[in-house]
Amino acid sequence: MTIISEQNVIPVKPVNGLVAFGNCVVNHSLYIGSIGIHKHRDGSGYRITYPTKKIGEQQINIYHPINKEVHEAIESALIEV
Repeated sequence: MTIISEQNVIPVKPVNGLVAFGNCVVNHSLYIGSIGIHKHRDGSGYRITYPTKKIGEQQINIYHPINKEVHEAIESALIEV
C-alpha cells in the first residue's frame, strides 16, 4: 500500500495546460517535487507529469513511478488538494 502525505500544490499562471506544480512525500520516506499538474485539453480533469532534463535533443527522466498503483496514488493526492 502506497501512502502519500504532505502534499502541496502551487498554482502557476496557466501555460499550454500547465496550471500548477505539486510535491509530496511517498511512504514517509521519499520527497518528490516539481510534478507538473496539467488541465486535460478537453477540460475533463487533470493529469500529472514528472520532471525531465533535456540533454542535447533527448529528454531524460529525472524520476517517475514504475508502477500504476504509485502513479495513481500520487495523482489522486495532488489533484484532490
